[in-house]
Amino acid sequence: MSVDVVDIWHQPFTPALMKRCYIDDPEQRQVIEWWGLTDRVKGRSPDDFVADMDRHGVGKVLVPALQIRSFVHQRMQWEFSVEEIHAIISGHPGRLYGLYGINPHKRMKGVAELARAVGEYGFVGAHLHPYGFELPVDHRRYYPFYARCVELDVPVVIQVGHSAEAMPSDTARPILLDTVALDFPELRIVAAHTGWPWVEELIAVAWKHPNVFIATTAHAPRYWRPELVSFLNTRRGMGKVMYGSDFPVLDWHDSLRQIADLGLREDAARALLTGAAHKAFRF
Repeated sequence: MSVDVVDIWHQPFTPALMKRCYIDDPEQRQVIEWWGLTDRVKGRSPDDFVADMDRHGVGKVLVPALQIRSFVHQRMQWEFSVEEIHAIISGHPGRLYGLYGINPHKRMKGVAELARAVGEYGFVGAHLHPYGFELPVDHRRYYPFYARCVELDVPVVIQVGHSAEAMPSDTARPILLDTVALDFPELRIVAAHTGWPWVEELIAVAWKHPNVFIATTAHAPRYWRPELVSFLNTRRGMGKVMYGSDFPVLDWHDSLRQIADLGLREDAARALLTGAAHKAFRF
């Protein structure tokens, strides 16, 4: 089966940005060493990156301008600007796309930046990593960003479930999205990282709300909960679940092979790898 795969979350991939994220940052370096991913963080040029996409049948990749706040040190840990992300994706339109990173402390200045990222730089959505901000995903400080996404007709990708870093996880319980989806029925919400360990909770929210999707980012397919595989492989959940690597956590070679080994229905596999993302991001 020929599938033009969409990876809805791949970390900034150039050597300089990889070094900044994973080598120069002690907290992230500890995670990378613990998971044995050191060889994956060397980075590639945009041209080499797109060539690797071609080798693996990946058609589109979304790169977030990550905004991550350290809970331990109470300061911003990662702050990628719109311009930095645009610089690495701009040479490959139609293949590489940006996501605006939400920092709730920027308030309306951040909302204006979101509009500029979409309007001037062609970003296709927003991204939220809520843990270090210690604000639950249904907190009022996020609502101006959610409202602006509705006005711009772009989705928001939100990491839900536990955080691998030394950060509290209760800000991202999947059930909190129930309130957000009720308050913003027009907002397309992509709940990333399968919601683990609250996978069934996230399935329940995605089943209830037409505007809530699940992304499998950072979780190897061989470890997906049976309930998630069943959901995405039936009419009940087909088109509600989409693929993402969160590289360097996963790479395309292994994760796509593991998906092939799941024995999914052809239409379910196509929805997982491309259809659901096209529905959410409206490529």
